[in-house]
Amino acid sequence: MELFKHLKKDLPASLVVLFVAVPLCLGIALASGAPLISGLIAGVIGGIVVGALSKSSLGVSGPAAGLAVIVLNAIDQLGAFEIFLMAVVIAGLMQLALGYAKAGIIGYYFPSAVIKGMLAGIGIVIALKQIPHAVGYDADFEGDLAFMQPDGQTTISELYNMLGYINPVAIALALAALVIILVWENILAKKHKIFTLLQGTIVVVLLGALYQFLATRFWPDMALSPDHLVSVPVTSSLADFSNLITYPDFSQAFNPQVWIVAITLAIVASLETLLCVEATDKLDPHKRVTPTNVELKAQGVGNLLSGLIGGLPVTQVIVRSSANIQAGAYTKLSAIMHGVLLLVLVVLAPTFLNLIPLSVLAIILIIVGYKLAKPTMIVQIYRQGKDQFYPFIITILGIVFTDLLIGIGLGLVVALFVLLHRSYRNSHFLHMEDKVNEGDKHKVKITLAEEVTFLNKAAILKELNNIQPGSKVTIDMSKSFKVDYDVLEIIDNFTKTAPEQDIEVALIGRGETATVDY
Repeated sequence: MELFKHLKKDLPASLVVLFVAVPLCLGIALASGAPLISGLIAGVIGGIVVGALSKSSLGVSGPAAGLAVIVLNAIDQLGAFEIFLMAVVIAGLMQLALGYAKAGIIGYYFPSAVIKGMLAGIGIVIALKQIPHAVGYDADFEGDLAFMQPDGQTTISELYNMLGYINPVAIALALAALVIILVWENILAKKHKIFTLLQGTIVVVLLGALYQFLATRFWPDMALSPDHLVSVPVTSSLADFSNLITYPDFSQAFNPQVWIVAITLAIVASLETLLCVEATDKLDPHKRVTPTNVELKAQGVGNLLSGLIGGLPVTQVIVRSSANIQAGAYTKLSAIMHGVLLLVLVVLAPTFLNLIPLSVLAIILIIVGYKLAKPTMIVQIYRQGKDQFYPFIITILGIVFTDLLIGIGLGLVVALFVLLHRSYRNSHFLHMEDKVNEGDKHKVKITLAEEVTFLNKAAILKELNNIQPGSKVTIDMSKSFKVDYDVLEIIDNFTKTAPEQDIEVALIGRGETATVDY
């Protein structure tokens, strides 16, 4: 079967994503003020359902840290988690409608420099956020990407605060994990194929869990306390698991406040998904392109089902997607299998998951962050020039010192200013012929391109203002099929005032000399 053709790559990657996803699902649920099980349900739905319906080869969906504050405020505002779930169901239906309305095209309008800045910014944030976890300071919830934390601390202040809570065992496990992964990837993987099939990241998770299992029984003083470990709700069967599920309050379906929350969730979740799709496609070694409208539909179905069975809202998420790509996944089977494995382990083997040290997972994520924000990549963007570097670096700084959406917004604003400045400097939309002496007159010919918009207004005005008095000017619009009114108005005003500067103007439009027609 075609889906299982690359199983030897997708299976190991799915295990890496699984171990990364578990603490993220739990942490985001905790930060959202929702039951812990709701984060795991969203992870399962994001993996199995969205993974199956999506045409994204490497994207992984699940609960998103960017929605945590919105969810927390919404639950408080609506008064009950069951009412909030109704908003998630409606948001899913809205995303389905957006997909059928082909709103996914918005994703193609994010500049490349901003998307690259987003990846680098998230990489830096991941690394900074995980350093405290690596040394045993687990005050902030897993998956938080915002600079300002719910506890009043910041990404930077936590690096200072962790110095008072360093755990030697957590550090030892983290350093051991780092050495094993680096040796595995850079030495062993090049010596024998078995070391590429079995990921070093999987090995360190298993060794970390094994250490905790043995230490608890034989060296209790050397074991990590539960607050330094993954903490999954323990159930003994599928029936016990189902008893933890909360269902939406359908009586609130026409509550205006529920609809306001649903609209907010649908818009923010869709934007985060489209941003992640663009970023994931850029990271894809095979440069496959995800149909964004199909992705919105898949996310819509995912949120609809997640809301119906007590899960948090889902989006495609860059942390898990990046881990998936770096673990060597080839197809979407990896995302689907991570969802299946998550369900199986949470229901049947939660005690194993609860043995995994957070410091070991922190090292895995720090390596993911480093690969997203390699210094060589930043230098490469710098060498591409200011037009690429300014939006790139502002996006990074915005994400690091605010949050994902604000950082992206700042990057887009800078990219727009760069576009306007470039449009003003470079008249690529018109051709200026060299001025040639013709008696006592300068001859100037301006040929407009096929399409000239209001964005070109400033540059055209600059060129017209630079024409010397006593010149003979020909403005050729014969090749133009669309010229914005703003530009036509400038040309008309120039034509009317040109005689005051002893400038002769001839307008050529559609193959014949003509005046400007409004």
